[in-house]
Amino acid sequence: MKTCPACNTQLQDDATFCSACGTPIAAEANEQQGAPVYAQPAPQYAAVQAVDPYDHTAEFDETDISENKCYAMLIYLMSIIGIIIALLASKDSPYIKFHLRQAIKIEVVTILLALAASILSFTIIVPIAAAICLVILVVIRIICFFQICSGKAVEPAIVRSLKFLK
Repeated sequence: MKTCPACNTQLQDDATFCSACGTPIAAEANEQQGAPVYAQPAPQYAAVQAVDPYDHTAEFDETDISENKCYAMLIYLMSIIGIIIALLASKDSPYIKFHLRQAIKIEVVTILLALAASILSFTIIVPIAAAICLVILVVIRIICFFQICSGKAVEPAIVRSLKFLK
């Protein structure tokens, strides 16, 4: 009797495949039926690249990115004025449109925070929390600016998770 090298199942002498696990039985394994075989073939894994679902850089043409990079920087540097300048300067650019949408989301959150802080200014905690959130939004603007400097189009962190801005 033969022994399967993968699962050690007893097989008929004329078996070419294991009836339990389907492993092919080689002629050399027939001669070594007394010695257990513990080596199994290494599993083959396909290389998987991690893809950031919030990175939209590949969707834009490189010439569009290089031609409109300065206007996209203005969007995050100059706030509402930068948005207006970018709208007037290159309204047909998909790269600019992407960054306009992201900057408008940041502006909406900024305005909502300012309204909440002004309405609830009689409390102490709400204006302090709103000020901290506004500082976080400034940091997000800076991150967006540096991403534009490297030619990327990535949705800003925190703002992309706000479902009411979709």
